[in-house]
Amino acid sequence: MVNPQGDPGDAPGSDLHLELPAEPGSRRGALMAALREAIRTGRLAPGTRLPPYRSLAADLGLARNTVAEAYAELVAEGWLTARQGSGTQVARRAQPPKSDTPRRPTTPNRPSRPAYNLVQGTPDASAFPRTAWLASARRALTAAPNDAFGPGDPRGRIELRHAVAEYLARARGVRADPARIVICSGFAGALRLLGEVRSGTVAVEAYGLGHYRSLLAAAGLRTVSLPVDAHGACVEKLDGTRAQTVLLTPAHQFPTGGPLHPERRAAVVDWARAGGGLVLEDDYDGEFRYDRQPVGAVQGLDPERVVYIGSVSKSLSPALRLGWMVLPGHLVDDVVAAKGDREMFASALEQLTLADFIASGSYDRHVRRMRKHYRRRRDQLIAVLAERAPHVRVTGIAAGLHAVLELPPGTEQSVVRAAAWQGLAVEGLGLYRHDVCGAGPSDGLVVGYGTPPEHAFAGALEALCGALPPAP
Repeated sequence: MVNPQGDPGDAPGSDLHLELPAEPGSRRGALMAALREAIRTGRLAPGTRLPPYRSLAADLGLARNTVAEAYAELVAEGWLTARQGSGTQVARRAQPPKSDTPRRPTTPNRPSRPAYNLVQGTPDASAFPRTAWLASARRALTAAPNDAFGPGDPRGRIELRHAVAEYLARARGVRADPARIVICSGFAGALRLLGEVRSGTVAVEAYGLGHYRSLLAAAGLRTVSLPVDAHGACVEKLDGTRAQTVLLTPAHQFPTGGPLHPERRAAVVDWARAGGGLVLEDDYDGEFRYDRQPVGAVQGLDPERVVYIGSVSKSLSPALRLGWMVLPGHLVDDVVAAKGDREMFASALEQLTLADFIASGSYDRHVRRMRKHYRRRRDQLIAVLAERAPHVRVTGIAAGLHAVLELPPGTEQSVVRAAAWQGLAVEGLGLYRHDVCGAGPSDGLVVGYGTPPEHAFAGALEALCGALPPAP
């Protein structure tokens, strides 16, 4: 008998879930039938490496020779392949049958997927600092204490909380104490936790992400809208809302752009102090400013009335799922209790890696590099529109990773459809409008100029210009 795997030893392979009949009969035949069926249905994909025969025999309670003979016969039949030193694999030619599920019809001459993407919300994924991140990961893993591999502190790794506290104090003017920082899985994760410890009504900006309203509603909170104008949210209207909490994007109102006016920053803190209210500060892209001085966090005005929330989703990648809350002292225990006894969301190793990435200066270097990168993109967008569509006004461009293109009333949906025909994904401003109030533009596009990879940016701008309405 030929041993298809040579010396099995501790050779690597995939664990298999195979169910063999309990009734008497050929165990070899039953094993072969189960393997054929797993390959035929695609559960074992072509190229999958099987476990050594003696490992599978132990798992299934079979004799080693039974499994070895089954492997050998399936090799002879063409279901499997075996090479010395490479083990036994599902044959590449043993393709599973194509699904009988009918494909959705596509419109002739229209791409099934957009060729270009100017949807806001993500940074340039191709610019992720892989080399520097890998170096931090290696240092973090080497230096990690043993308790990093245990259940974890629900507040997050102390190394990351110290690094975040130092960075936020230096770069964003946040008054941060590591004991008041809770690491979370991003802004949405923070909002879910805060929704469990707050009650009543939350005031939100009339323009913003509907997803956040949905999270608050799921937590049993009622939301009311604050109008938005050129100076940000109209916080003077808070007294008429009966809200106990307000959610703001003060550094760069999302999506209309522009910082909250200094008088309104002071006014919202006074409102919170007077009535025991709470401000939730979403600092979603505070690192990226171009034509103005940095706008410090509102939290610096009163750390006991403001929850500062940030993440690396714009500065590094949303795939990391790492964010933080800087909490007032009276909320720390409640938020930690809502999170649970164990850290269930953010990987301890990624937290340690980010801590090293910040402490080593790599984060600052990356942010500075990306600030120049996105400013060039913004300038290119402005220059192309000035040449090709000078009648289109561009706003919200002093900071962030997106701009708003104002459109003639009643044209937003037709432009979004025209962009789709150009192979371009882009969103209308109406998608982010909760109430028709304030002085924001009635129709517009939210253009995420940070999203495309470098090689696709020029093509995305060309497609955008092709979708815009002509000059009146």
